[in-house]
Amino acid sequence: MPHMLIIGGSDAGISAALRIKELYKQADVTVVVADGYPGFSICGLPFFLSGEVIDWRALAHHKAEEFEDRGIHMLLNHWAEAILPEKKSVRTLSSQGQTREITYDKLLIATGAESARPPINGLDQPGVFLLRWMDDGFAMQKYMEQNNPRSCVIIGGGYIGLEMADAMIHRGLDVTLLEFTPEILTTLDSSVGRLIRSELESKGVKVITGRAVKSIEHKYNGLLVHPATGETSEANMVLVATGVKPSTQLAQTAGIDLGIGGAIRVDQGMATNIRDILAAGDCAETWHHILKNKVYMPLGSTAHKQGRVAGENMVGGNSEFQGSLGTQVVKVFDRIAAGTGLRDTQAAKAGFDPLTITLTTLDHNAYYLKAKEMNIYLTGDRRTGRLLGAQIVGHSDSEVAKRIDIIATALYNGMLVKDLCDLDLSYTPPLSSPWDPVQKAAMQWYTQAGTNPPS
Repeated sequence: MPHMLIIGGSDAGISAALRIKELYKQADVTVVVADGYPGFSICGLPFFLSGEVIDWRALAHHKAEEFEDRGIHMLLNHWAEAILPEKKSVRTLSSQGQTREITYDKLLIATGAESARPPINGLDQPGVFLLRWMDDGFAMQKYMEQNNPRSCVIIGGGYIGLEMADAMIHRGLDVTLLEFTPEILTTLDSSVGRLIRSELESKGVKVITGRAVKSIEHKYNGLLVHPATGETSEANMVLVATGVKPSTQLAQTAGIDLGIGGAIRVDQGMATNIRDILAAGDCAETWHHILKNKVYMPLGSTAHKQGRVAGENMVGGNSEFQGSLGTQVVKVFDRIAAGTGLRDTQAAKAGFDPLTITLTTLDHNAYYLKAKEMNIYLTGDRRTGRLLGAQIVGHSDSEVAKRIDIIATALYNGMLVKDLCDLDLSYTPPLSSPWDPVQKAAMQWYTQAGTNPPS
């Protein structure tokens, strides 16, 4: 019976294990998990820390016993120290200090990413936290329960930083958010970042941009966050959320090639350069569906898909990961920001002739209650009319995710901007209008591009 060994019990690893068992029930599957929380939604940690999710166990996609019931052996609290490809084995270390070698027929590396540690002095002090794994969340929760902090400084204005600003305000803390770039939410355009910044500030978050942090100092009962220039911020606790980097130390023990962004180099079947070893998830490169090249784009949704492809191929399949568009969405208080595909600058760099239009419209018919403004930024190629990407900001009940998913689906299928106008989209006055906001944006794009829009 072939032995399928998976290192990593998060999105990619679990998706691979489940796919293997779907296709080949007799396969012997072992998942080596560095902690005791296989299949947990790490993306849900901000909502657990806010108090909106009461029981941390609710973050589990599957209960541990469900894996065993499916014949998937979970080796919890074990670290994979080295891969020995010539022996087709992995050396592991348990939390009790026991070492063992596990042989494999096929091996999947799904070690994910780890929190980036910026060059800031004082990161290891009590009250300073990174947030990547369940244990990070538990440590932060315990600190808050024991110390009852009144204030928090968040370093980093990306998705985790924004969600945690929301979470800490929800808990009643005073929050200061520091971002070293000119605007927050750098995965989207600065105009989108400004709208989300306004939402943060309206809810009491002090947002400071263009400010790099030099050090964190413990003083009396608090922490002082010293920027390279400007005013020092004081708080009872600090969260450092400055991004992630691929976790590739294990892969390097086997001589596996690294690629874009230091991630594990893989083909579209998720194979590495070493025979019978695959990689998937945040530790691996991502094929970009529009650019047709490799990028590093760590997203939970991408990890699930890559893991499913890897699992299928581990049992003899010939599946290929079809690529990511970088589709993402974030809720910040009462606003939703979303994006997919290429921004104007990315499109120009890739050789397109991009035009991005901005449309401010209502999310549904004005005569129905509570119609809210929605801002759509739609990007297309002037030369061909090809749709390239979009960004949307709207109210929390404006179905922003639905609209960005329409565009993501169109992008995946290589549609033109004008094709959006031909889509048969649902309509009822409380939810949309006869021409959906996405279609209105497409019409405006053609007007500004100098081409008559559909009538």
